[in-house]
Amino acid sequence: QVRFVESGGGLVQPGGSLRLSCAASGTIFSAYAMDWYRQAPGKQRELVAAIQSSGNTNYADSVKGRFTISRDNAKNTVYLQMNSLKPEDTAVYYCHTRRAPYDYWGQGTQVTVSS
Repeated sequence: QVRFVESGGGLVQPGGSLRLSCAASGTIFSAYAMDWYRQAPGKQRELVAAIQSSGNTNYADSVKGRFTISRDNAKNTVYLQMNSLKPEDTAVYYCHTRRAPYDYWGQGTQVTVSS
């Protein structure tokens, strides 16, 4: 069974930075794509960034140039470096992977950007 433990969320001022981590277990981590999603209050969950097993990445337009997704296969961990944070980045952030037909989610970590 795939399990994730997320960490790194918190309260930060606009313009600040945070790094989220998602440690995986119960899976051949290196073989699969990993994603970060977020969900703000009253909004649908949205894809923020994805990294393929090859290392190729893609990002939502709203975070391009500010966020960087990376992975360390030796540590079974995926990261999301978030810079130049804005109040509209406030949300619960989830790591995710898909093993068709199943989706696996972390428990979520709260990121709040406020002065």
